[in-house]
Formats: sequence, structure tokens, C-alpha cells
Amino acid sequence: MATGITPGGEGRFEGFDVLSQAHTWDDATKGVVLHRLAPPPHLRFFTTIEEADCRVLLNLLLGQHEEPRVPVIEEIDRRLVEAESDGWHHVEMPPDAAAWRESLATLRRSCEADHGAPFHDLDRTSQTGVLESVRTGQRFGDLPAEWVWNLWMRYALAAFYMHPWAWNEIGFGGPAYPRGYKNLGIDRLEPWEKPDGDPRNPIPWAERIERARRR
Repeated sequence: MATGITPGGEGRFEGFDVLSQAHTWDDATKGVVLHRLAPPPHLRFFTTIEEADCRVLLNLLLGQHEEPRVPVIEEIDRRLVEAESDGWHHVEMPPDAAAWRESLATLRRSCEADHGAPFHDLDRTSQTGVLESVRTGQRFGDLPAEWVWNLWMRYALAAFYMHPWAWNEIGFGGPAYPRGYKNLGIDRLEPWEKPDGDPRNPIPWAERIERARRR
């Protein structure tokens, strides 16, 4: 089994491999985590047309422009088939499964009307512009654009950060039970942890993005 993989082959914690800690997990935890590395299943919820747009949409939202990619659409597809939602939805939105179908249909119609092509066939600049119009807009078809964006991001991020490759990217050691932690404090690493290879403070960048968004 290949280990130490990060999405797009990029990571800030050189040599870190969360699977090196698999021996510290109990059998139930190990089974759950390792199952996430199995070959992704065939889609059961998304249609072929929906998949074409949704796969590109999710890769753009998560910056997954190169292989290897975390199989995000497959996890979202599983959740929607099994009705595994977050247990709530905004009153202005239909239940999550219906909201995904409606939002993807609106995405397809709006791109064909405005650009003469479906979302997945647009160049990346145009695709990014479409997504920005959803993020900053008021309505997206019959749905509130804000809550469509929230739906897409909630599912995308949950699917991405449940995967061990994403854990490698951020230096996360996986489930702490029953191993636990002993070196608590800033810059105090556990023996299995690796130092951040790019330890820039992210706060100024986040503030810069927020200022630009407000303008």
C-alpha cells in the first residue's frame, strides 16, 4: 500500500505519513481509516451529466488540480445515497440530496445560457468566475446563493478532510485514541510528528482575502 501520499503530491510536512501510526489505533478505528484508501466505488447518486460538472466543481473548490486527488465526489455520492446528512438544512433550501440535484441543474443551465457550454467544458478562468458569482451572489436559480455555496463547501471539506492523504498534507496524526498526546504546547512535537516546512503565519493572508472580499 502506498503511503505518505498528499493531494497533488504537495505537503508541508516532509516525510510525514499518518499510516505510520496505524499500529496505535484499535481495530475498529484502523478498519474505518484504511477503508478510505480502498479504490473508490462507482457512483450511485449522481447521474453521468451531473458527475461531469460536479467532479470539476469539487476539484476547483478544493484546489485539486493534479493527481493524486482525494476521491471527494465518491464520498459525497455515498452520503447522499445513504441519506447521511448533517441532520439539518436551511429553511430556504430543500433537503440536501434535492439541493445538490437542483444546484447542479442550475449550474448547467446558467453556464449553457451565459457561455454556450456546460460548466465542465469551460476554461478554468470562466469556471472560477462562475463559482465566484455563486459565492458573492444573492440568488442561484430559485435557491439562495449563500446556502448553495454553504452546501457545496460543507460536503466538499468533510469529504476531503476525512481522507488520510489530506491528513498527511496538514501533518495530522489521525485518531488519538488510544495513543493520546504527551508533548502539549506550541512547537512541542510528538516523536512521530514532523516540523512544518512552510511555517508562515496564515492569519495575515486570511485577513488580506477578507479585505478583498469586502471590497
